[in-house]
Amino acid sequence: MDSEKVRGPSLFENRREIATLAGREAVPTAVMRRAHDEKLRLCDALEQIADALPGVDRMICLSTANSIVPLLRSIHQYEEAIIFPAYEEAVVGSEANLASTRRLRAEHVEDECFAGEVTEILLAIGHGETVENPEAIGFMLRGLFENLRRHIAFEREHVLPMIGIAD
Repeated sequence: MDSEKVRGPSLFENRREIATLAGREAVPTAVMRRAHDEKLRLCDALEQIADALPGVDRMICLSTANSIVPLLRSIHQYEEAIIFPAYEEAVVGSEANLASTRRLRAEHVEDECFAGEVTEILLAIGHGETVENPEAIGFMLRGLFENLRRHIAFEREHVLPMIGIAD
């Protein structure tokens, strides 16, 4: 697997691009589909790294490490500015559903913090540090990608349908 396959071109690398996309009609459907696809590609890359430890390709580690935090921040920013307010408006009066967006926002913070820790480890591996405990690192990587996949599943099943976005 080469580094371009891990990361691919990102719609979320430029905040101005997000702001431009947010102003167009029917864009949230395409943006969320792309966001979920990119997050799932990231999850796949993390899983492949976890499975390959301790003999993982350093360039894949570096490429993945450099994309994790910017990708998540951009997607989370979009969701919090566009998707969550639309969802909250759609479920006015439902305290349980409003609690869901509070939980999803908290998960964004947790995922970004976790992503920062994973980034440090992948950068170290990418720069030649020995993988002394591959099981622990694999467990950590799996923790992040499983959280991300669970978050995506909840958005696809509960949030997006309420605001008219079919996945």
